[in-house]
Amino acid sequence: MLLLLSSFIAIVILFYCVGAALQWLAKPSKQGDNKIEELIESVNDLLPQTQCAQCGFPGCRPYAEAIINKQQAINQCPPGGDATIKDLAQLLGVEATPLDNTLMPHKAPQVAYIQEENCIGCVLCIQACPVDAIVGANRFMHTVIASECTGCELCLPPCPVDCIELRIKQ
Repeated sequence: MLLLLSSFIAIVILFYCVGAALQWLAKPSKQGDNKIEELIESVNDLLPQTQCAQCGFPGCRPYAEAIINKQQAINQCPPGGDATIKDLAQLLGVEATPLDNTLMPHKAPQVAYIQEENCIGCVLCIQACPVDAIVGANRFMHTVIASECTGCELCLPPCPVDCIELRIKQ
């Protein structure tokens, strides 16, 4: 009986040690995940946060993740331009390459303008704006806060009366 009890205790201690060793081995991977997450955040912080999708991703954070996962180059952000490419290259220790205009041609900075007399207040443009630069209420005229507008053009397609136009930013 004593032999059986001591064998049981030895097995419990063995399982405890194996569990502790597995937990200890798993910690470096979590630390590695944290470092990757910090790097993604660093890249995201350098991006212009226009959420314009001109890079081919729905926003700056997914583009930052793609850069870190080596799925996308650092030169795909027209709003950020050469300055952002240079900053990203310095952060990541890679060569800065010119802006790739094959995805979306580089445009002069622009801002959306709502022809207020034609606006029907449908709020579709407000819902489409990724930076909340359009203000208004349902069935009331809308307007654009020019200083907040990134000129991403995402408000154009949902407008049923085509009362939104883009103008060169002054």
